[in-house]
Amino acid sequence: MSECGCETVTEPAMKPLEEALELLLSHARTVSGTEVVPLAEANGRVLAESVVSRINMPPWDNSAMDGYAVNSADISAPGTGLRISQRIPAGAAPQPLEPGTAARIFTGAPVPEQADSVVIQEVCRQEGEQVVIDEVPQPGANIRRAGEDTRVGQAVLEAGTRLGAQHLGLAASVGVGELTVYRRLKVALFSSGDELINPGQPLGPGQIYNSNEYTLQALLQSLGCELVSLGIVADTFDATCDALARAAAQADLVMTSGGVSVGEEDHLKPAVEKLGSLDLWKIAIRPGKPLAFGHIEGTPFIGTPGNPVSLFVTFCLFARPFILKSQGVGESQLVPTPVPARADFDWPKAEKRREFARARLQLDGEGLGRVSLYSSRSSGVLNSLTWANGLAILPEGQTLARGDTVRFIPFSELLK
Repeated sequence: MSECGCETVTEPAMKPLEEALELLLSHARTVSGTEVVPLAEANGRVLAESVVSRINMPPWDNSAMDGYAVNSADISAPGTGLRISQRIPAGAAPQPLEPGTAARIFTGAPVPEQADSVVIQEVCRQEGEQVVIDEVPQPGANIRRAGEDTRVGQAVLEAGTRLGAQHLGLAASVGVGELTVYRRLKVALFSSGDELINPGQPLGPGQIYNSNEYTLQALLQSLGCELVSLGIVADTFDATCDALARAAAQADLVMTSGGVSVGEEDHLKPAVEKLGSLDLWKIAIRPGKPLAFGHIEGTPFIGTPGNPVSLFVTFCLFARPFILKSQGVGESQLVPTPVPARADFDWPKAEKRREFARARLQLDGEGLGRVSLYSSRSSGVLNSLTWANGLAILPEGQTLARGDTVRFIPFSELLK
C-alpha cells in the first residue's frame, strides 16, 4: 500500500526479445485441417504431407549441351572424323549409336546406347556427312545421368515447407500435380481509436487516417492468411470486450493495432484480462515495447502498438514467426538470419533496449555492404519504412562506430 492508502501496482519487467519470442512460439499450434490443391494454387501455402518422387530425374541419361554423342574410344586424337549416323533432338527416342559414328544431339535429348560422352559443338566442325572433333573427350563428359537429381522413393519436399516457385517447379518435375497443404490461418483484426477514420473520407478535427489497418492487412495477406476485419472499434471498455469476443469466436488468431499502452483510453489490456489471460505485455526493444500476447477464450491474441513503425517491427519480429508456426511451417524457417555489414554511422550512446533501426543496405565502391540509418527514430514516421530496405540490429548496452560490423535483416526476408 502507498502512503495515501492506495494499492500500489507493480508493472512487470520488460522481457528480452529471445524470451518473448520463445514464449509466443511455445503457444503456437498448427491449424487443424488440410486440403488438396492443384500446383497452380499452391504458391505460398504450407505443405502438410511430404512429396515423394515416383520417377527418377532425369528419367534417362541426357545431354547437358548441344553437340555430338560419341563413344570416347572411337576418338584417339584431335581431328578425328566420324560419320553422323543420326540426329537426336529433345523428345526423340534415339537408336543405339552405330560403332565408329557420332550422333548430332541437343540439350536435354536422351543419350543413345553405346555413347559414353557428348562433345560440345564449339570444338567440332561439320564437313558434309562427317563431324571432325578437335578435342579428345573424356567418358561421361556433358552427360546428365538418370536419377542424378532425384530417385524413385526420394522425399523431394518435406512437410512444413512454405511453398515457393522453386518448390512447385520441383513437384512438377517429378509429375506431382496436386499437393496436400494446411488450410489457411483465419485472422480476425480490428483497430482501436476514436481518432481513426478510413481513407477516402474527409478528416474531422483531431482525426487521422487508419493506415495501420491496411499495413496489417497487407502483412497478413503476404503470409497467406484468411482475414476477418472488424474495422475500427470505439475507445471504450465495453466495445473492446465485445469486439474481442466476436473476433475470438470466428478466428484462429485475433490481432489488433493500438490500445495496448497504459493510457486511460487504452482498454485492450484489461479487456483481454477479463475475457482470458495476458501472458506478455512489454518487450525490451525499440520501437515496439508495448506488444501484448495472450488468449481470449482459448484463441491466441496479439496486440500490436498503435504507432505505425512499431506495428510493422513487432509484426515482423513476433507475429510473423507465430503465424508461420501456426500454419505448420518448420522451425528452421521461422526466423530470418541477419547478414553482417559495415556501419556507415556512429552509435555513441549505449541504449537499455535493443533497437531495430530502419536502415538501408548498399554496396560501396569496393563492393562491400554498408548500412546507413534513417534520420529520425520516431516510430510514427511511415516514410522511414519506404526509405529503408531492412532493419539494423543495434544491441542493447553497446556503442558502435563507423566501420564496425552491424547485423542487418533485409525486408526481403521479413516480408515473404
